[in-house]
Amino acid sequence: MNRIVLLSALAFTQLAGAAEEKFPVRIPSPGGEVVLPDAGAKAAHDEWRYAASRRVGDMIYVSGVIVNRNPGEGNDVVAFKLQARRALTRLRVILEAAGTDFQHVAMINSFHVWQGPNFAGTRDEQFQAFESVIGEFVKAPYPAWTAVGTTGLLSDGGIIEVQLIAKAR
Repeated sequence: MNRIVLLSALAFTQLAGAAEEKFPVRIPSPGGEVVLPDAGAKAAHDEWRYAASRRVGDMIYVSGVIVNRNPGEGNDVVAFKLQARRALTRLRVILEAAGTDFQHVAMINSFHVWQGPNFAGTRDEQFQAFESVIGEFVKAPYPAWTAVGTTGLLSDGGIIEVQLIAKAR
């Protein structure tokens, strides 16, 4: 009886250890690797079929992260700046897991919902607020940047989606 209990305990311990994945997860891919910084990125990769970041050679491509207004959050400039900081902090986590940082970002693509229920302000107010927050993360010399207006994002609360291309350190 003790032997069965011991074997069961051993099997459970091995299964539990296998379930505890260490992050970041690195998945070899042609010319580089996919880098998943945490369990959320791993779940998105497995379920939605996209990588938080993918390294090819010495370049890192970061999927878009959405500046999102969650239920109960405001839609004014002050709330928007907090939402933008949350998204840019997420981008920093992804960059660091992939072995780089904002100083190595070569290109920013941002997709803006200028008019919608998630931001109560003008296009200029949104861009000025976003530019202010991004300045907390990105310092000179600045990367190339393309900002595009759109009518919507995948997330219902989405205001801006930010995609990055960076050089590995």
